[in-house]
Amino acid sequence: MKTLKYILIPFCAVLFFMVSCQDEDLDIGDITTPTNIQIDVEIIGVDVNNPNGDGTGFVKFSAKADKAITYIYNFGDDTDNVVSTGETMHRFTQVGVNSYTVTVIASGTGGTQSSKSMVVEVYSSFEDQEAKDFLSGGPGTSKTWYWAADKPVNIGLGPNEVSSGGEHRYPAWFQSNAWHSDKLCMYDAEMVFTQSADGALTYEQTVGNAYIPGTYAGNLGVDGDTCHGADVVPSLVGIKNVQLVPSTSIATIDQDDPDNEPYRGTTINFSDGGFMSWYVGSSSFEIIEITDSTLEVRVTEPGYAWYCVFQTEKPVQP
Repeated sequence: MKTLKYILIPFCAVLFFMVSCQDEDLDIGDITTPTNIQIDVEIIGVDVNNPNGDGTGFVKFSAKADKAITYIYNFGDDTDNVVSTGETMHRFTQVGVNSYTVTVIASGTGGTQSSKSMVVEVYSSFEDQEAKDFLSGGPGTSKTWYWAADKPVNIGLGPNEVSSGGEHRYPAWFQSNAWHSDKLCMYDAEMVFTQSADGALTYEQTVGNAYIPGTYAGNLGVDGDTCHGADVVPSLVGIKNVQLVPSTSIATIDQDDPDNEPYRGTTINFSDGGFMSWYVGSSSFEIIEITDSTLEVRVTEPGYAWYCVFQTEKPVQP
């Protein structure tokens, strides 16, 4: 009997372990693949005279699928977006009437996915070829940009809410000195815009790291007001596609006051999380002013507007 007792105890222990593992597996839930994807599309401004939209390029998408948790939109113009509700608004910017293959990927539990594609034809009338040529040097060429480190106010900070005094249109809170002491780590950045012969615009930061201000660093759990590499901001590296789109910020819209210096009305959008050295989680840099050798932009994070100034002349620290 003693022998039998010692045989049964380990057997029961193994049996208990197996049952426990089965219970834990059941807690994971069923792995389900989304089905029955449906996509509704509304091209903004469609009427009898404008069958492909009013020229703004805006299209509203609404996707639904059984058992879906999130939706990934691939818009067919080198951009994408992840949404939980299935609803999103996208702006297509290629000039003229163009066809885009839009793919919606519905994600379910356990990483399962299913997809559906459709073609939309959209009209966009926006174009800023001059800005594209200023950035790149023209079709078939590249141009390198640097921080205007040797100029005052190469970085500034202001509010991102409408104020009666117009403080939301300029760096009312902070204006840097030339070669600002706590920003020296970013001033070696080199940023290259390239325009292909057929007009496609790309961007790559080829030298330097990302500067992350203290206002945003907490979102990443890193030290702020210093530079970080691709280990913190992976989108720092790689070639990004660039789109020039109409600006919609409060700073551009609020230009009725004759005392306000006009913004250009064009925004630089980078694909794949791209940005121009200054990282606050935004890939949209609104052009305030651009010439063949200078570029002033406005980039926002919640509650703040940052102002960055770049130039084509490489600055030399005294």
